[in-house]
Amino acid sequence: MQTSTKNTIAWILRIVVALLFIVSAVAKLSKSEILDSPYFAISTFEVKQLYTLGFSQTIAPYFSRILIGIELALGILLLQKHYLRRFVIPVTILMLVVFVVHLTYLISTSGNTGNCGCFGELIPMTPAESIVKNIIAIGLLVWTFVLLPKETEKHNFWILTTGLFASVLALFMLAPMRPMEESSFSVTPADENTTTIGVDSTATATQPTSQSITPNKVDSVKVEPKVVEDTEPKKVKSGYATFHPKIDEGKQLLGFFVPGCDHCQLAAKELTEMRSKNKNFPPLSIIFMNEEPEKIPEFFSIAGAKYPYKIIEIIPFYDLMGSDKNTPGVKFLWNGNDVKYWYNSEGEHQFKGSELKPLLTKTKQELRLK
Repeated sequence: MQTSTKNTIAWILRIVVALLFIVSAVAKLSKSEILDSPYFAISTFEVKQLYTLGFSQTIAPYFSRILIGIELALGILLLQKHYLRRFVIPVTILMLVVFVVHLTYLISTSGNTGNCGCFGELIPMTPAESIVKNIIAIGLLVWTFVLLPKETEKHNFWILTTGLFASVLALFMLAPMRPMEESSFSVTPADENTTTIGVDSTATATQPTSQSITPNKVDSVKVEPKVVEDTEPKKVKSGYATFHPKIDEGKQLLGFFVPGCDHCQLAAKELTEMRSKNKNFPPLSIIFMNEEPEKIPEFFSIAGAKYPYKIIEIIPFYDLMGSDKNTPGVKFLWNGNDVKYWYNSEGEHQFKGSELKPLLTKTKQELRLK
């Protein structure tokens, strides 16, 4: 094969793998569009990928930004000639091998399910799909290594260090870390019990009244002891009273939503429609993730009602909801007891009003509550 042909093929291979790394890094900073929400995307990556590996909340933000910065740097450095054969290509292959080993272990322990996070939330991939992608990339890099002539390689180490530190610094600038003190919650200005739906919010269940007894007949009336029916489960602390004080009283619904999430908006809309047809429908309270909070008015407009809500930061939100769960989340509580929890936009755990409706009329025995 002629030298010019080898160089051309090597360039094409380098461009392909470089784009793979650059797109992978940028995708980890994107939600649904390129670089639309870096902090949200990288925090999700930390919760879904790093926390499961045992990283703490202190270490994960640094590791995630450095890791993605290195990934971006390798993609850029593959397009230059300095230490390409001696350093850049071997390190890139080593990183891919580590990814393959990790994904193989993940499949052996958890199965080939969920998003591996290689392209963040922008391009979901299963672990097996990612392994195939990485093996192909390793093959392309080995081919590139063989094709590249040694004499064309240059040796300016400052090019490598500058590219690396610039990429890592760019990650910290694009997705600056937020101190945990900012993880406070906000309260809706609306009253805790106020909603704007087509139900009489002042309606209350009628309570039985005791028979009135006149004083001159009090001795002739036999008073039976009042029997309290065991119809409700024992009251427990759900852990959400910090956000909504009345959440452990009676039947309640708690929503875990993101203001700009289409699926969350539709779930809230479905709950509003159900409530409009049932005056005894449980109250709905919301915990919003602090992502695009300016869209909360639009959220309530689509939902068709305004509900009491709190806003908390992204990582505490996932800690509260469950790091292995995704929005929208809807939890049905009865006296603080978990009755049913829906926590995904698709699949068996997706919220469905048809599943909630029959649960509302079941007894505590039918729901197996104490």
